[in-house]
Amino acid sequence: MSSTPSLMKRRNFIKASSASLLFTSINPYGYDFFANEKPKKVALIGTGWYGTGDLLRLIQVANVEVTALCDVDEHQLNTAAQLVTERQKNGKKPKLYADYRTMLQEKKLDIVLIGTPDHWHALTCIEALKHGAHVYVQKPISVGVIEGEAMVAAARKYNKVVQVGTQRKSTPHLIDAKNKIINNGLLGTVGHVDMCCYYHMRANGNPPEQKVPEFFDYEMWTGPAPLRPYDGLPHKRWWRTFREYGNGITGDMCVHMLDTVRWMLDLGWPKRISSHGGIFVDKDGKSNISDTQSAVFEYDDLNCNWQHRTWGNPDDPDYPWAFKIYGSKGVLKGDVMKAEFVPADGGDTIRFNVLYEKEEYPEDLTEKDIELHAAPATRRHMVDFLNAIENNTKPVADIENGHISTASCILANLSMDLKRPLIYDPISRTVLNDPEATALLQREYRGDWKHPHPETV
Repeated sequence: MSSTPSLMKRRNFIKASSASLLFTSINPYGYDFFANEKPKKVALIGTGWYGTGDLLRLIQVANVEVTALCDVDEHQLNTAAQLVTERQKNGKKPKLYADYRTMLQEKKLDIVLIGTPDHWHALTCIEALKHGAHVYVQKPISVGVIEGEAMVAAARKYNKVVQVGTQRKSTPHLIDAKNKIINNGLLGTVGHVDMCCYYHMRANGNPPEQKVPEFFDYEMWTGPAPLRPYDGLPHKRWWRTFREYGNGITGDMCVHMLDTVRWMLDLGWPKRISSHGGIFVDKDGKSNISDTQSAVFEYDDLNCNWQHRTWGNPDDPDYPWAFKIYGSKGVLKGDVMKAEFVPADGGDTIRFNVLYEKEEYPEDLTEKDIELHAAPATRRHMVDFLNAIENNTKPVADIENGHISTASCILANLSMDLKRPLIYDPISRTVLNDPEATALLQREYRGDWKHPHPETV
């Protein structure tokens, strides 16, 4: 059926404009401007909680056909397959794979979503790009700085769109706050930023070593990372507590807030990064990520400070995971649920609240473990991704910006380990005057897995 004139007008308007600036005013049903597009062939690598959630948000806003799912856990894979079959418009069951390489060889895909643990992001993303797909990859994009450089290089070499799952840039109330407060100069001169996370989210137990279940390929799950003794399914929270597979709380939570602040203030690479911390309180379990850490990301006339504690109480109970941008005329506070501008002259506070879309998308209400506050942002992030694919432009969370935010957090962890500030030069891909730190920008891969390099992708 052909598009109506009003639908065509809306589609052309959106596609010719900056989608991120329009999302706060478009009715969610306006997403049907993708409904008459040729179905895009889609696959998901990593069918756990967040990867499947990303895929379901994409199904909600675009005409896609999920043709393949890939996971090394048969139970997780089958659960996702059933849910996707029920939710996708054609009702077809995707083909299931245990090895992403086989899937990419057999399937011609337009889009690949990556929801694996962090240590798999680089290899799966680069391989998908080589096979001609656009990629939506979760944050942090990598566990090493050179991995991230290789991902940027691959996206540019194969001329594909890579959107990173830093969806705060597509969060309606934060877009409003940026437009109305920062872009209009209400903050005055910005001289300081605080960012924090005080969630008690660090898994820290002592489960015994166990036999690997037959439905789970632990060898493949580990892939290029160090092989830990198997002590239970690593899904959701357990793998994040080990630096073998991720970048700790800084890489998981700071990356969101730093990326948001960089977007709001138009900041690039930090000039210098320093960090201190360690395991100061919760020492009894196996976890090897810090439970207490601070970091300073230095810019000209501006420091962006990070602090996390996975114990105790937050400094500000209203903003336990947040950013605060201090200007000469006031402060802008923000998190995933709200934002507020408090003028320095005692004027009225300007508030911005989270958008929910429960009536527009009632299926959200029955989805297990969904983050209802994040669903609207992820939908808009997917539309921005599709818009960039159609127009061959960079998305709002382009891979290069995702790399800067991720690498900055990785460098903060390295600074904490080495107990000294680091200055990273993205041109030479080295830490200036620090051969020891430069050597740590690329982790050693296990076995036959080959580490990607920006010169050879």
